[in-house]
Amino acid sequence: MIEVLETIRDFTETGGQVLLVIGALIFVMWLMILERAMYVFVTHKQYKKAIIAKWKARAERSSWNAEQVRQAMISRVSLKLGAGIPIIQSLVALCPLLGLMGTVTGMIEVFDVMAISGSGNARSMASGVSKATIPTMAGMVGALSGVFASSWLSRTTKSERAKLEDALMMERHR
Repeated sequence: MIEVLETIRDFTETGGQVLLVIGALIFVMWLMILERAMYVFVTHKQYKKAIIAKWKARAERSSWNAEQVRQAMISRVSLKLGAGIPIIQSLVALCPLLGLMGTVTGMIEVFDVMAISGSGNARSMASGVSKATIPTMAGMVGALSGVFASSWLSRTTKSERAKLEDALMMERHR
């Protein structure tokens, strides 16, 4: 365990301070993604059953008023399902931008070394180049993983809404 922590510490030192910000951002993003996944797999199923039972318990399901109640129920479920997805998508978009910031700060360090040493010594510039590339990679990895998760959440939200619309059928006038 100590070796793992040392490896993580070395990695963050190599990538610079921006890498810590990217790491915190990815951590928060995945906490939110996991919360949404737990909602979809656990809480939503119970809520959906309660909504369907409430709809079926209605004596009247064919009037304009019933249609408005149905739409309100579907909208509430959709809002609960989609809560947090725009924030997750914003965090996904922020990951590569922070990676770019890490690239810029790393390249500034390379130019500082060049200005101080007065030459293009590859060994002295290696640290800055590393600080330029590692945050970029981390930002892209975070963004890619978040894109897949947020698109799954968006698809699931649309799919669950469609299933609920099918479950809450209107009765035809007799």
